[in-house]
Amino acid sequence: MSAGRVFVTGAGGFIGRAIAKRFRADGWEVGGVDLAADPQQGIVAGDVSEPGGWQSAIGDHDVVVHTAALVSNVAPRDRAWAVNVCGTRNVLDAAARGDVGRVVVFSSLAVYSHHRQEEVDEHRPVRPTGDVYGEMKIATEQVALQAHAAGEAAVTILRPGDVYGPRSRPWTILPVEMLRAGLVVLPAHGRGTFVPVYVDDLVDFVTVAAVSEAAAGQVFNVTGGVGVETREFFGHYCRMLGIGGPRTAPTPVAVALAEASGRLLRALGRPSEATAATMRMLAGEGDVSIDKARHVLGWEPRVDLEEGMRRTEAWLRAEGYLSQRSRRKQ
Repeated sequence: MSAGRVFVTGAGGFIGRAIAKRFRADGWEVGGVDLAADPQQGIVAGDVSEPGGWQSAIGDHDVVVHTAALVSNVAPRDRAWAVNVCGTRNVLDAAARGDVGRVVVFSSLAVYSHHRQEEVDEHRPVRPTGDVYGEMKIATEQVALQAHAAGEAAVTILRPGDVYGPRSRPWTILPVEMLRAGLVVLPAHGRGTFVPVYVDDLVDFVTVAAVSEAAAGQVFNVTGGVGVETREFFGHYCRMLGIGGPRTAPTPVAVALAEASGRLLRALGRPSEATAATMRMLAGEGDVSIDKARHVLGWEPRVDLEEGMRRTEAWLRAEGYLSQRSRRKQ
């Protein structure tokens, strides 16, 4: 497909903004929805959890990329259901009425749970664990695949890895802030498997999958292609900060510390994802295969962890997240 019209939900967020920017650079006309409007960027105001006027803006677009979600394991379950699951249904309803050619729906590797003991691919059944975010993403996928099976919309589902890079709050900004404050203790002695993907690689995949006929009705894992131990990933941030670490502990100890610190921070009105669910995720072992993306779409990640962290460090310094005295140790 040549450049057309794309509509991005969550267009003001980290990933949504990056996707909109790339499509715009590729000559596409870009619209979107977020909680706050940005007319200069074609973004209308709306809450995807509620049907509303924002849905009419979806009509007449060639592609919808649905990134809007409540990414949290401490969110109230009913609110997470409304945003992540009902919000997806609302987007698909609007896409069906507007005769949109493709809807790209963001899911998560959390659907596999933390029980990975070996490399998993898209044939691996999803596994509920009781953790809010993973369960809502499993339900999101069901809604999307049901719409595809019913012929309401051609759907492609993405299961991204841990997205890091410039403007990533969960895997760049927050880790730097927490490591500086001494609040990070990794479970499993730091030997859990982290599955990073640099934001530019994820955006590249979206632009390919959105226009490929072979991607319709398919589910894809999207990672940087190589899992690493959590202590290696977070160690990059420690070197940027000029501190030792990261600190590690047996999983039960890390879980107890995370639960205690998380409850305290939230009681003080400070948002925190320090929970047992987060620790279980960071303790999980087993890599994630992207062979399907390679074979079906010919896609390959281009930014390895060293290069991604080099770019991330440059952005962190430019934005003032790292002090000028902090220098990455070679």
